Amino acid sequence: MMDLRRIPERWRRLDVTLRDLPLGLAFGAASFLPMLRGHETQVGDLPASPFGPMTIVVLALQCLPLALRRRAPAVCLGLVSLGFVIASLGSHHTAAATAVPIALLSAAAHMERHRRTAIAVLSAAYVALSFALVRLGSTEGPEGFATFYLLLALSWGIGAWLRSTRAVEAERRRHVAEATRTAERTRIARELHDVVTHHVTAMVVQAEAARYLTASPDRLDQALSAVSDTGRRATADLRHLLGLLNPDHGTEPRTPPVGRLLTLVEQTRRAGQPVEFTEEGSPVETTGSADLVAYRVVQEALTNALKYAHGSRTSVQVRHREKEITVEVSTDEAHARGPVQDGGGRGLAGLRERVDVLGGDFSAGARTGGGFLVRARIPAGSAS
Repeated sequence: MMDLRRIPERWRRLDVTLRDLPLGLAFGAASFLPMLRGHETQVGDLPASPFGPMTIVVLALQCLPLALRRRAPAVCLGLVSLGFVIASLGSHHTAAATAVPIALLSAAAHMERHRRTAIAVLSAAYVALSFALVRLGSTEGPEGFATFYLLLALSWGIGAWLRSTRAVEAERRRHVAEATRTAERTRIARELHDVVTHHVTAMVVQAEAARYLTASPDRLDQALSAVSDTGRRATADLRHLLGLLNPDHGTEPRTPPVGRLLTLVEQTRRAGQPVEFTEEGSPVETTGSADLVAYRVVQEALTNALKYAHGSRTSVQVRHREKEITVEVSTDEAHARGPVQDGGGRGLAGLRERVDVLGGDFSAGARTGGGFLVRARIPAGSAS
């Protein structure tokens, strides 16, 4: 049994010519309805000619080209106009003449070139048709010919308005798509910055410390093992991130589990940074992007502590509440290697934007008694 819900989808898959053909056939069928006789679209007020073979030709010229109104609008307009001229001069009055405004509207909406030329040619042809009808005895009068021309011009104007509206919408969609691509590139750059900067910084610090342990093989072996472990974690995180960029990654979780905070702290400790870690409360089941942002805040703060306050006591406090996660990362001493850099918008500045997007609060700066403090309040349950 055919699924009726799929009929619109199958209809849209058809070629546009096939989708427009029923309109022309409908005009042709309407021309045979007795109730429409005497109400045909025509100009000139000449006595109607009897139905004959030429009427069939006129119907074909005015109806069938409507199938091309979007595929080849200029051809459609030319054939329909020719049919209308023949019908007017031969007094073959039919309801199919209503196809003229449709062809005009479609041409104005879909013609890509020579629109002004088409207006000039059609206007000249209409003037010539008007004089020809007058010579054949038309009683229409100048007012009637002018009114009919204005109606045709209105059809063209509606089509031109539709074309401009479509162009504006296409431009809007282009800007939205460009903004989306830019935002996605920025997000990816920030994710890479967070992953690479932290692990590479830890590896550099560990490698520098290993240079002074040549006299202690055991401690040197531990330091080199720490460098290897950090490298493997960096590779795993990068593989995880690249997997998320794959549209076929399925239902793989986007956010690192909160338990990885302890792993992050342990890695920083092994790099020679004394870190005190405190976690209060239990994370809610649905935190949205909050736990990922909290993880990135801790990661960036510890990276900066390694780079600018290596060896200084660092405190990490994470509090889970029903509707938010708060993070505080502080160091006891002033940064000995200069001010914290913003990472080109992908460091602390990038974290501030992430927290702001979720409706939270973020601050980072020197403490009054010395040292540096990063604080973030992140609403839980927000969409990723």
